[in-house]
Amino acid sequence: MKASATGAAERFRKVTKTSEDPKDFFKDPKFYQNVLTGEGEVAKRMHNTLALFLKAENPEDRGLYRNRLIPLYWELVKTVISNAAGTLTDPKMLLLRFGVLLPTMLDKDQREMVAVIIAENATDQPIYYMDEWLMQIAAGAIGVSTSDEVGGRGVPKSSVTQQLEGARGREAGQKNLVREQDQQLRTLEDEVQSLVSRLIQRDTHPSIPEIKAPPAENQVNLISQINSNLKNIGTLAKEMTRSVEQLEDLRATVMRLEQQVAAAGANAEHVNPKAGAKETETIQQMAKMCVGRQGNPFPLLYSKYFRSGLHAVGTRENVNNIIAEVEAIDPGVFERTFRQQTNRIVPNIVLLPSYGDQGVCWEPFERHNRATSRGRLAVPMFGKDLRTAIISALGDLRWQTAREKASHHWMEEGLTGWYYQWFNGRRMRGDVRDRFIQDYVVWITKESEGTQKLEREVRDIFWRYVPFTQSLKDELKNRGFVYQELYKRDQNRARSDGY
Repeated sequence: MKASATGAAERFRKVTKTSEDPKDFFKDPKFYQNVLTGEGEVAKRMHNTLALFLKAENPEDRGLYRNRLIPLYWELVKTVISNAAGTLTDPKMLLLRFGVLLPTMLDKDQREMVAVIIAENATDQPIYYMDEWLMQIAAGAIGVSTSDEVGGRGVPKSSVTQQLEGARGREAGQKNLVREQDQQLRTLEDEVQSLVSRLIQRDTHPSIPEIKAPPAENQVNLISQINSNLKNIGTLAKEMTRSVEQLEDLRATVMRLEQQVAAAGANAEHVNPKAGAKETETIQQMAKMCVGRQGNPFPLLYSKYFRSGLHAVGTRENVNNIIAEVEAIDPGVFERTFRQQTNRIVPNIVLLPSYGDQGVCWEPFERHNRATSRGRLAVPMFGKDLRTAIISALGDLRWQTAREKASHHWMEEGLTGWYYQWFNGRRMRGDVRDRFIQDYVVWITKESEGTQKLEREVRDIFWRYVPFTQSLKDELKNRGFVYQELYKRDQNRARSDGY
């Protein structure tokens, strides 16, 4: 049984509206001043260092001040979110959301690009800009990310948030039970309908044409099967009624707790600045992972480092549409099985104002709720290839979910086990997880189009454990002998019930 456990739409759907009428963010002559106002000593240091950076003509001096700006930015972000008291002005929001500090660091086209990016979330998916994410954390609506890199598990969630997450998990489990009972009822109803249809099909009497012949003996025997199914329907109907009542009670509980969390977020007295500040440290680590050792860690949006148009930016809408394309190829990317129950669980996706080229999975799920909690992905907004960055994050999610499922047998069982054995058998260097992510990108971008780029053993593993949609498999089987053989193996496994 498969179901969605998160309330998100069934499968990502592409959105057609990717921009809106321009906002007048940059018409304010005091934009830069308003970003730094009220942020204390770090604002002064940021101003002085930025001035030195922009005026420096010597490359060594410029590099020195550039490196000083990086930790200053994150310190400023931490201060801004700590002082936000539940709301952000537009200049401070743009600092966190897009790394915009000084408008003149962008050219006219880039300022216009920022101004037309859609502000509100109309995707029905948990995709957050950095300012939104940090404000949700500070409000207690989302728990602080776990992080070994920055010391411990961070600020604990509020008790109401913990209650809400637990209630959502119970609601998801109950919803799955109701759906399963509903499917069982549908099966019984269809069978009764078929049996009754067979029972009442009587031919014309051979010797008395004006009447129909009585039911044949084999038709009469159907009555006992019908009665048995009707009895089962009655029993299951009572069970489902109780289950639906329990689901409605859980929904009411979730709604009540959501209202409490929302009220806490709207009330400045309930904002926890320590939580937002702590999460900023984790977000900084996410950004480092997205950038990598050879990337550009500069955190401010700067025309000299970024030349692409809106189509290449990791806006919420662009990210949504790319994920929709990937999920249409890899329909199991968000599926998670726990205690023989498979749910579709979309992770929280945080969009970082970063030049990084690779997305990452920070955690596949929350440790206290392996069954229904969302994982956490980070995607850089200003990299060279947004699609590859997103696919790499989803590949990372695939790997970590499969590894957690296999537990301490991850080198022996399932997707990670087969892949590790191939990797180890080839005596390959480097990190097996990184190599898997690279191969996943190829699987989605090349192999899905019939272009054979993976090694044969890897293609075999992905075909079985990271399967394409059946319609895509049906298409690929005609694109070459390799895919035809894989398709035949599917059929053989299905016949032996071993798939």
